[in-house]
Amino acid sequence: MMGEIESEKDQAGVVSRSPDDASVSRESIGPAINERSLLRKIDGHLLPPVAILYLLSFLDRSNVGNARIEGLLDDLKMSGDHYLIGLSLYFVGYTLFEVPCNVVLKRTSPRVWLPTLTIAWGVVSTLMGIVHNEAGFLAARFFLGVAESGLFPGVTYYFSMWYKRKERQYRVALFFSAASLAGAFGGALAYGIGRLKGTVWENGWHWIFILEGIATVVVAAIGYIFIHNYPHTSKFLTDDERKFVHQRLASDCDATHQEAFSWDGVKEALKDPKCWLYGLGFHTMSLPLYTLSLFLPTIIKDLGYKAATAQLLTVPPYAFAFSTTIAVAVLSERLGKRAVFIGSSAVFAAIGYAILLGNTDPVARPGLSYAAVFFAAGGIYPATALVLSWPTINVSGQTKRATSTAMQISIGNLGAVLGTQLYRSHDGPRFIVGHSFALGYLLANTIVVTSLALLLKKENERRASVAEEVKEVGEIPDWKGDSDPRWRFEY
Repeated sequence: MMGEIESEKDQAGVVSRSPDDASVSRESIGPAINERSLLRKIDGHLLPPVAILYLLSFLDRSNVGNARIEGLLDDLKMSGDHYLIGLSLYFVGYTLFEVPCNVVLKRTSPRVWLPTLTIAWGVVSTLMGIVHNEAGFLAARFFLGVAESGLFPGVTYYFSMWYKRKERQYRVALFFSAASLAGAFGGALAYGIGRLKGTVWENGWHWIFILEGIATVVVAAIGYIFIHNYPHTSKFLTDDERKFVHQRLASDCDATHQEAFSWDGVKEALKDPKCWLYGLGFHTMSLPLYTLSLFLPTIIKDLGYKAATAQLLTVPPYAFAFSTTIAVAVLSERLGKRAVFIGSSAVFAAIGYAILLGNTDPVARPGLSYAAVFFAAGGIYPATALVLSWPTINVSGQTKRATSTAMQISIGNLGAVLGTQLYRSHDGPRFIVGHSFALGYLLANTIVVTSLALLLKKENERRASVAEEVKEVGEIPDWKGDSDPRWRFEY
């Protein structure tokens, strides 16, 4: 499959590289470099730091579900409906600041911006542990969303500046798998921290926010050391390795271009229907994703378990989700298919919700509902990981891609805003409304990704039909990103 092969110009403005030359010249970089070993080296330096930040991000946004069953609502004298408003406010803040955060990243650098964001939300999360009324809780949730809004789209853009197109999906999936690990760790940590009940405060939910928030701030401060910027300034690469990375990316994508921020790039993303469909693909996954992560402790507790037991029972489904996310990402990467794995994973999750809805007496048959949760988690997380990586592969033009990834999260999180209002206290233990919406959204996702795949396939076929005509043009000095007829989309 043909990637984006953009012409490079020398200082005089003369084209020095053919657009059709996809090979990486090794003659100019000294000793031979093992590409696979170099990729492992890059993975080892890039993936662990940002994955840890995302684990903390997902932990700090979803631990409110663990805090709820540890007495949060009673202590704040807050109704269940007002608690749901707090959950929604998080996504309002997240959605509003998604695109601005990626603009800031484009103007600054990952090493500065990503740890700074993490410190900001760590402080907010810590302060959430000392709120004493409903107003404080609502304000904290909103600003937590604001602070966390730039991490995921920022990291997906960051990866696009290091990896070739076909290499990005697997890395994004590995990065996103930290979300399922956060769920597993969150349950185990909440169980242990809950034992601080009676220390300073009557209930232990305060300590969940405080201890996990402080840990976030500490790790983020260390992140200034371990987060790297872009290949041309990275200190862990040798000069020859930097040249090699530059040349392999130059033959595949726009990562080597010194592209300044441009409002034209923002407008291109906003006018491209495919960018909106990427957003709709995540929209149909975000509702089940966040309702599961925010309400799973409540769903399990309402099956008849005590709070402490419910905290521990959240761990196995998330561990299963971690394994399915990695497995599906590997298969998708090897086979070069996206839509079929997203849709299949969504259907797998839909089976879980169908079982939840079909279990008319979950308290009498808790094992059946608990088994259904494995289906839900095991399908939601891999589908979400793949759908989030899609625009990083298919959108070209650095500003356009940064805007597109931010658009995707913003559009997607509108689904999360809706989802936070669906699991009301009096709906348990069956939660018919919430489970029905999740099921409907998962089935809608299969329609969206199938439609998008057909659109991309048709566009590839149209471009292939003019391939000979394009060849006659020869070298084109004004290569135009993903609108160029030589570009091919992955589906």
